[in-house]
Amino acid sequence: MSIALRGIRKTYGRTVALDGLELEVAEGEFCCLLGPSGAGKTTTLKTVAGLERPDAGTVEIDGRDMSAVEPYDRGVAMCFESYALYPHRSAYDNLASPLRSPRHRLPAAEARARIGEVAELLGIGGLLDRPVGRLSNGQRQRVALGRVLVRPARAFLLDEPLSHLDAKLRQQMRAELKAIGAARRTTTLYVTHDSVEALALGDRIGVIRDGRIVQTGTREDIWYRPRDTEVARAFGQPRINLLPGTVTPGGGFRSADGRVELPLHAPVRENTDVLIGVRPRDLALDGRGHELTGTVYVTEVLGRAVEVTVRLGEQYVSLVVPRAAAAGLRPDDPVRLTVRPENLLLFEADRPERPGRRIGKSAR
Repeated sequence: MSIALRGIRKTYGRTVALDGLELEVAEGEFCCLLGPSGAGKTTTLKTVAGLERPDAGTVEIDGRDMSAVEPYDRGVAMCFESYALYPHRSAYDNLASPLRSPRHRLPAAEARARIGEVAELLGIGGLLDRPVGRLSNGQRQRVALGRVLVRPARAFLLDEPLSHLDAKLRQQMRAELKAIGAARRTTTLYVTHDSVEALALGDRIGVIRDGRIVQTGTREDIWYRPRDTEVARAFGQPRINLLPGTVTPGGGFRSADGRVELPLHAPVRENTDVLIGVRPRDLALDGRGHELTGTVYVTEVLGRAVEVTVRLGEQYVSLVVPRAAAAGLRPDDPVRLTVRPENLLLFEADRPERPGRRIGKSAR
Protein backbone atom coordinates (compact mmCIF):
# COMPACT_ATOMS: atom_id res chain seq x y z
CA MET A 1 0.00 0.00 0.00
CA SER A 2 1.28 3.47 -0.90
CA ILE A 3 0.06 6.59 0.88
CA ALA A 4 0.08 10.15 -0.44
CA LEU A 5 -1.12 13.32 1.28
CA ARG A 6 -1.54 16.20 -1.11
CA GLY A 7 -2.04 19.76 0.08
CA ILE A 8 -3.74 18.71 3.34
CA ARG A 9 -5.15 21.55 5.40
CA LYS A 10 -6.91 20.98 8.71
CA THR A 11 -8.07 23.61 11.19
CA TYR A 12 -9.74 23.50 14.59
CA GLY A 13 -11.39 26.88 14.96
CA ARG A 14 -8.58 29.41 14.55
CA THR A 15 -5.87 26.80 15.12
CA VAL A 16 -4.20 25.53 11.96
CA ALA A 17 -3.12 21.93 12.58
CA LEU A 18 -2.03 21.08 9.03
CA ASP A 19 -1.12 23.75 6.52
CA GLY A 20 -0.78 22.41 2.98
CA LEU A 21 0.98 19.23 4.12
CA GLU A 22 2.59 17.10 1.39
CA LEU A 23 3.91 13.61 2.12
CA GLU A 24 4.34 10.36 0.19
CA VAL A 25 5.02 6.93 1.70
CA ALA A 26 6.01 4.23 -0.77
CA GLU A 27 4.68 0.68 -0.65
CA GLY A 28 6.47 -1.33 2.05
CA GLU A 29 8.34 1.71 3.34
CA PHE A 30 8.91 2.46 7.02
CA CYS A 31 8.52 6.26 7.16
CA CYS A 32 9.09 8.18 10.39
CA LEU A 33 7.38 11.51 10.96
CA LEU A 34 9.43 13.57 13.41
CA GLY A 35 8.37 16.78 15.10
CA PRO A 36 7.67 18.47 18.44
CA SER A 37 4.32 18.48 20.26
CA GLY A 38 1.73 20.49 18.36
CA ALA A 39 3.47 20.09 14.99
CA GLY A 40 0.54 18.13 13.50
CA LYS A 41 1.85 14.56 13.72
CA THR A 42 -1.23 12.91 15.26
CA THR A 43 -3.60 14.89 13.05
CA THR A 44 -1.68 13.57 10.04
CA LEU A 45 -2.22 9.96 11.15
CA LYS A 46 -5.90 10.54 11.91
CA THR A 47 -6.36 12.10 8.49
CA VAL A 48 -4.80 9.08 6.77
CA ALA A 49 -6.99 6.75 8.87
CA GLY A 50 -10.12 8.73 8.01
CA LEU A 51 -10.80 9.75 11.60
CA GLU A 52 -10.39 13.40 10.59
CA ARG A 53 -11.64 14.96 7.38
CA PRO A 54 -9.31 17.56 5.86
CA ASP A 55 -10.65 21.02 5.07
CA ALA A 56 -8.67 20.92 1.82
CA GLY A 57 -6.43 18.50 -0.03
CA THR A 58 -6.69 14.75 -0.59
CA VAL A 59 -5.50 11.51 0.95
CA GLU A 60 -4.62 8.88 -1.63
CA ILE A 61 -4.06 5.19 -0.91
CA ASP A 62 -2.65 3.21 -3.82
CA GLY A 63 -3.47 6.21 -6.00
CA ARG A 64 -7.14 6.23 -5.01
CA ASP A 65 -8.76 9.31 -3.46
CA MET A 66 -10.03 8.34 0.00
CA SER A 67 -12.39 11.30 0.46
CA ALA A 68 -15.52 9.13 0.29
CA VAL A 69 -14.00 6.01 1.89
CA GLU A 70 -14.87 5.16 5.49
CA PRO A 71 -12.05 4.38 7.98
CA TYR A 72 -12.93 0.65 8.17
CA ASP A 73 -12.50 0.31 4.40
CA ARG A 74 -9.05 1.92 4.16
CA GLY A 75 -7.03 -1.16 5.11
CA VAL A 76 -5.00 0.60 7.81
CA ALA A 77 -4.49 -0.15 11.51
CA MET A 78 -3.68 2.65 13.96
CA CYS A 79 -2.01 2.59 17.37
CA PHE A 80 -3.07 5.59 19.46
CA GLU A 81 -0.74 7.31 21.90
CA SER A 82 -3.64 7.33 24.40
CA TYR A 83 -3.93 3.48 24.15
CA ALA A 84 -7.73 3.49 23.44
CA LEU A 85 -8.12 0.11 25.20
CA TYR A 86 -11.17 -1.51 26.81
CA PRO A 87 -10.23 -1.10 30.50
CA HIS A 88 -12.76 -3.67 31.81
CA ARG A 89 -11.47 -6.42 29.51
CA SER A 90 -8.38 -8.57 29.78
CA ALA A 91 -5.24 -7.98 27.76
CA TYR A 92 -6.13 -11.06 25.70
CA ASP A 93 -9.60 -9.75 24.86
CA ASN A 94 -8.14 -6.41 23.82
CA LEU A 95 -5.67 -8.13 21.52
CA ALA A 96 -8.41 -10.35 20.15
CA SER A 97 -10.93 -7.58 19.49
CA PRO A 98 -9.79 -6.83 15.89
CA LEU A 99 -9.88 -10.54 15.05
CA ARG A 100 -13.50 -10.87 16.25
CA SER A 101 -14.86 -8.14 13.99
CA PRO A 102 -16.84 -9.28 10.92
CA ARG A 103 -14.23 -7.82 8.57
CA HIS A 104 -11.16 -9.46 10.14
CA ARG A 105 -12.56 -12.54 11.88
CA LEU A 106 -10.17 -15.49 12.11
CA PRO A 107 -10.81 -19.08 13.22
CA ALA A 108 -10.35 -19.39 16.99
CA ALA A 109 -7.20 -21.53 16.80
CA GLU A 110 -5.52 -19.21 14.29
CA ALA A 111 -6.48 -16.16 16.35
CA ARG A 112 -5.02 -17.70 19.53
CA ALA A 113 -1.78 -18.55 17.75
CA ARG A 114 -1.41 -15.04 16.32
CA ILE A 115 -2.19 -13.41 19.68
CA GLY A 116 0.31 -15.66 21.45
CA GLU A 117 3.03 -14.86 18.92
CA VAL A 118 2.51 -11.09 19.20
CA ALA A 119 2.23 -11.24 23.01
CA GLU A 120 5.57 -13.06 23.30
CA LEU A 121 7.15 -10.59 20.90
CA LEU A 122 6.01 -7.69 23.10
CA GLY A 123 6.90 -9.38 26.40
CA ILE A 124 3.32 -9.56 27.69
CA GLY A 125 2.72 -13.31 27.36
CA GLY A 126 2.24 -13.63 31.13
CA LEU A 127 -0.25 -10.76 31.32
CA LEU A 128 -2.94 -11.94 28.92
CA ASP A 129 -5.45 -12.87 31.64
CA ARG A 130 -4.97 -9.63 33.57
CA PRO A 131 -7.53 -6.80 33.22
CA VAL A 132 -6.07 -3.83 31.36
CA GLY A 133 -7.04 -1.57 34.27
CA ARG A 134 -4.48 -3.39 36.43
CA LEU A 135 -1.58 -2.98 34.01
CA SER A 136 1.13 -0.33 34.13
CA ASN A 137 1.29 2.39 31.49
CA GLY A 138 4.13 0.62 29.71
CA GLN A 139 2.21 -2.68 29.69
CA ARG A 140 -0.89 -0.96 28.37
CA GLN A 141 1.12 0.59 25.60
CA ARG A 142 2.41 -2.82 24.57
CA VAL A 143 -1.14 -4.17 24.51
CA ALA A 144 -2.22 -1.24 22.33
CA LEU A 145 0.67 -1.89 19.95
CA GLY A 146 -0.11 -5.61 19.92
CA ARG A 147 -3.72 -4.94 18.96
CA VAL A 148 -2.39 -3.28 15.80
CA LEU A 149 0.16 -5.98 15.00
CA VAL A 150 -2.31 -8.88 15.21
CA ARG A 151 -4.58 -7.32 12.60
CA PRO A 152 -3.99 -8.25 8.94
CA ALA A 153 -3.65 -4.64 7.81
CA ARG A 154 -1.86 -3.33 4.71
CA ALA A 155 -0.49 -0.28 6.55
CA PHE A 156 0.34 0.55 10.16
CA LEU A 157 -0.14 4.06 11.57
CA LEU A 158 1.81 4.24 14.84
CA ASP A 159 1.49 7.26 17.13
CA GLU A 160 4.42 7.38 19.60
CA PRO A 161 4.01 3.63 20.30
CA LEU A 162 7.14 3.29 22.48
CA SER A 163 7.04 6.52 24.47
CA HIS A 164 6.01 4.93 27.79
CA LEU A 165 8.50 2.04 27.70
CA ASP A 166 11.76 1.98 29.64
CA ALA A 167 14.98 2.58 27.73
CA LYS A 168 16.05 -1.07 27.44
CA LEU A 169 12.67 -2.30 26.23
CA ARG A 170 12.33 0.67 23.89
CA GLN A 171 15.60 -0.23 22.19
CA GLN A 172 14.53 -3.87 21.91
CA MET A 173 11.14 -2.94 20.49
CA ARG A 174 12.71 -0.64 17.89
CA ALA A 175 14.61 -3.63 16.53
CA GLU A 176 11.49 -5.82 16.60
CA LEU A 177 9.34 -3.24 14.81
CA LYS A 178 11.96 -2.84 12.11
CA ALA A 179 12.11 -6.62 11.66
CA ILE A 180 8.31 -6.94 11.52
CA GLY A 181 8.03 -4.22 8.89
CA ALA A 182 10.75 -5.80 6.77
CA ALA A 183 9.28 -9.32 7.06
CA ARG A 184 5.69 -8.31 6.29
CA ARG A 185 6.54 -5.53 3.83
CA THR A 186 3.79 -3.58 5.56
CA THR A 187 3.77 0.14 4.85
CA THR A 188 4.34 1.99 8.13
CA LEU A 189 3.92 5.64 9.06
CA TYR A 190 5.51 6.08 12.48
CA VAL A 191 5.13 9.26 14.52
CA THR A 192 7.78 10.25 17.07
CA HIS A 193 9.40 13.25 18.74
CA ASP A 194 12.59 11.21 19.35
CA SER A 195 15.27 11.73 16.71
CA VAL A 196 17.10 8.57 17.82
CA GLU A 197 13.99 6.51 17.01
CA ALA A 198 13.58 8.24 13.67
CA LEU A 199 17.20 7.58 12.68
CA ALA A 200 17.08 3.98 13.90
CA LEU A 201 13.78 3.01 12.29
CA GLY A 202 13.10 5.14 9.26
CA ASP A 203 13.81 4.05 5.71
CA ARG A 204 12.89 7.67 5.14
CA ILE A 205 12.21 10.52 7.56
CA GLY A 206 9.79 13.40 7.27
CA VAL A 207 10.38 16.42 9.49
CA ILE A 208 7.15 18.25 10.33
CA ARG A 209 6.92 21.77 11.73
CA ASP A 210 3.84 23.96 12.17
CA GLY A 211 1.70 21.63 10.09
CA ARG A 212 4.09 21.44 7.14
CA ILE A 213 6.69 18.92 6.01
CA VAL A 214 9.92 20.91 5.90
CA GLN A 215 12.19 18.07 4.73
CA THR A 216 12.03 14.43 3.74
CA GLY A 217 14.91 12.12 3.02
CA THR A 218 17.01 9.21 4.15
CA ARG A 219 18.88 9.40 7.47
CA GLU A 220 21.99 10.39 5.50
CA ASP A 221 20.10 13.22 3.77
CA ILE A 222 18.76 14.54 7.06
CA TRP A 223 22.05 14.20 8.94
CA TYR A 224 24.47 15.55 6.34
CA ARG A 225 22.18 17.88 4.37
CA PRO A 226 19.66 19.35 6.84
CA ARG A 227 17.13 21.75 5.35
CA ASP A 228 17.85 24.46 7.93
CA THR A 229 19.30 24.98 11.37
CA GLU A 230 16.11 23.78 13.08
CA VAL A 231 16.35 20.43 11.31
CA ALA A 232 20.05 20.24 12.18
CA ARG A 233 19.23 20.88 15.85
CA ALA A 234 16.54 18.20 15.87
CA PHE A 235 18.99 15.37 15.21
CA GLY A 236 21.81 14.27 17.45
CA GLN A 237 22.43 14.33 21.20
CA PRO A 238 24.05 16.53 22.35
CA ARG A 239 22.67 19.01 19.84
CA ILE A 240 24.76 20.40 17.01
CA ASN A 241 26.97 23.39 17.82
CA LEU A 242 26.16 26.51 15.78
CA LEU A 243 28.77 29.26 15.64
CA PRO A 244 27.84 32.64 14.12
CA GLY A 245 30.44 34.53 12.10
CA THR A 246 31.42 35.83 8.68
CA VAL A 247 33.35 34.71 5.61
CA THR A 248 36.77 36.34 5.50
CA PRO A 249 38.37 37.80 2.33
CA GLY A 250 40.59 34.72 2.19
CA GLY A 251 37.56 32.41 2.05
CA GLY A 252 37.69 31.22 5.65
CA PHE A 253 35.35 31.51 8.61
CA ARG A 254 35.84 33.88 11.53
CA SER A 255 33.47 33.84 14.52
CA ALA A 256 31.72 36.99 15.68
CA ASP A 257 34.21 37.47 18.55
CA GLY A 258 37.22 36.64 16.37
CA ARG A 259 38.28 33.73 18.58
CA VAL A 260 37.39 30.93 16.16
CA GLU A 261 38.81 30.65 12.65
CA LEU A 262 38.16 27.71 10.33
CA PRO A 263 38.95 26.91 6.69
CA LEU A 264 36.07 26.76 4.24
CA HIS A 265 36.01 24.69 1.09
CA ALA A 266 32.78 26.09 -0.32
CA PRO A 267 32.10 29.01 -2.69
CA VAL A 268 30.70 31.71 -0.41
CA ARG A 269 31.02 35.47 -0.92
CA GLU A 270 33.30 37.28 1.51
CA ASN A 271 31.67 39.21 4.36
CA THR A 272 28.62 36.93 4.20
CA ASP A 273 27.08 36.28 7.61
CA VAL A 274 27.02 32.53 8.19
CA LEU A 275 26.50 29.87 10.82
CA ILE A 276 28.95 26.98 11.06
CA GLY A 277 27.45 23.74 12.37
CA VAL A 278 29.70 21.17 13.99
CA ARG A 279 28.31 18.08 15.68
CA PRO A 280 29.75 17.17 19.09
CA ARG A 281 31.15 13.88 17.80
CA ASP A 282 33.09 15.72 15.09
CA LEU A 283 35.21 17.47 17.73
CA ALA A 284 38.04 15.79 19.61
CA LEU A 285 40.63 16.48 22.32
CA ASP A 286 43.53 14.76 20.57
CA GLY A 287 45.17 17.98 19.33
CA ARG A 288 45.74 16.66 15.80
CA GLY A 289 44.52 18.65 12.81
CA HIS A 290 42.92 22.09 12.89
CA GLU A 291 42.90 23.28 16.48
CA LEU A 292 40.71 25.57 18.57
CA THR A 293 41.78 26.70 22.02
CA GLY A 294 39.43 27.23 24.94
CA THR A 295 38.73 26.32 28.55
CA VAL A 296 36.57 23.63 30.11
CA TYR A 297 33.21 24.91 31.32
CA VAL A 298 31.63 21.67 32.59
CA THR A 299 31.80 17.90 32.08
CA GLU A 300 28.99 15.35 32.25
CA VAL A 301 29.50 11.58 32.30
CA LEU A 302 27.37 9.68 29.75
CA GLY A 303 28.23 6.09 30.59
CA ARG A 304 31.36 5.17 28.62
CA ALA A 305 31.60 8.67 27.16
CA VAL A 306 31.80 12.18 28.59
CA GLU A 307 30.16 15.32 27.29
CA VAL A 308 32.57 18.23 27.66
CA THR A 309 31.36 21.81 27.27
CA VAL A 310 34.15 24.17 26.28
CA ARG A 311 34.18 27.97 26.34
CA LEU A 312 35.65 29.52 23.18
CA GLY A 313 35.65 33.22 23.95
CA GLU A 314 31.97 34.18 23.98
CA GLN A 315 30.88 30.87 22.43
CA TYR A 316 30.27 27.49 24.02
CA VAL A 317 30.61 24.17 22.21
CA SER A 318 29.94 20.61 23.32
CA LEU A 319 31.85 17.50 22.33
CA VAL A 320 31.59 13.83 23.26
CA VAL A 321 34.81 11.96 24.04
CA PRO A 322 35.76 8.62 25.65
CA ARG A 323 36.02 8.73 29.44
CA ALA A 324 39.76 8.11 29.28
CA ALA A 325 40.24 11.21 27.10
CA ALA A 326 38.40 13.39 29.64
CA ALA A 327 40.07 11.97 32.75
CA GLY A 328 41.26 14.71 35.07
CA LEU A 329 39.54 17.58 33.27
CA ARG A 330 38.31 20.33 35.61
CA PRO A 331 36.46 23.60 35.01
CA ASP A 332 38.72 26.35 33.59
CA ASP A 333 41.36 23.85 32.42
CA PRO A 334 42.80 24.95 29.04
CA VAL A 335 42.08 22.53 26.17
CA ARG A 336 42.77 22.25 22.46
CA LEU A 337 40.01 20.94 20.25
CA THR A 338 40.51 19.23 16.91
CA VAL A 339 37.88 19.94 14.26
CA ARG A 340 37.04 17.52 11.49
CA PRO A 341 36.43 20.02 8.65
CA GLU A 342 34.97 17.42 6.28
CA ASN A 343 31.84 17.15 8.44
CA LEU A 344 31.20 20.85 9.07
CA LEU A 345 27.91 22.33 7.88
CA LEU A 346 27.48 25.84 6.51
CA PHE A 347 24.27 27.87 6.78
CA GLU A 348 23.75 31.38 5.45
CA ALA A 349 22.56 33.36 8.47
CA ASP A 350 20.22 35.70 6.58
CA ARG A 351 18.72 32.91 4.44
CA PRO A 352 17.64 30.20 6.90
CA GLU A 353 15.49 28.52 4.25
CA ARG A 354 18.62 27.52 2.34
CA PRO A 355 19.80 23.95 2.99
CA GLY A 356 22.98 23.39 4.97
CA ARG A 357 26.05 22.32 3.01
CA ARG A 358 29.00 20.18 3.98
CA ILE A 359 32.07 22.37 3.59
CA GLY A 360 35.01 20.01 3.92
CA LYS A 361 37.31 18.99 1.08
CA SER A 362 35.22 15.88 0.49
CA ALA A 363 31.96 17.84 0.21
CA ARG A 364 30.04 17.49 -3.03
